[in-house]
Amino acid sequence: MRNSHSFVCINCPLSCSLELIEENGEVIEVLGNECNVGAKYAEEEFRNPRRMVTTTVTVREGLLPLLPVVSESSVPKDMVREAVKVLSEVVVDAPVDEGQVIYEDILGTGVNIISSRKLERQTS
Repeated sequence: MRNSHSFVCINCPLSCSLELIEENGEVIEVLGNECNVGAKYAEEEFRNPRRMVTTTVTVREGLLPLLPVVSESSVPKDMVREAVKVLSEVVVDAPVDEGQVIYEDILGTGVNIISSRKLERQTS
């Protein structure tokens, strides 16, 4: 049985409306893409959707109470909420360098969570 799945490509400003046609889990066709990147995006979204993780963690003795963090690469979409939940428990000590690994191998994905900025220690 053929099924249709709709996606909006996020790879460029065109934001193509894509329709992926599949039968028994096999991609038959992708429609609506202006380029091959859109077709590839639709297939990846269908087979293995992935997302970047962005959130904040608590900082002890920092100039700011929270530190923005991001994943070094994307993780499976269905793991994003759990990753954010794990990171909500993380507390780091200032100072922190931009790009510093804050959490290694989040949820066994092989993806590290890194600092998005430098954060100095608070001076009294």
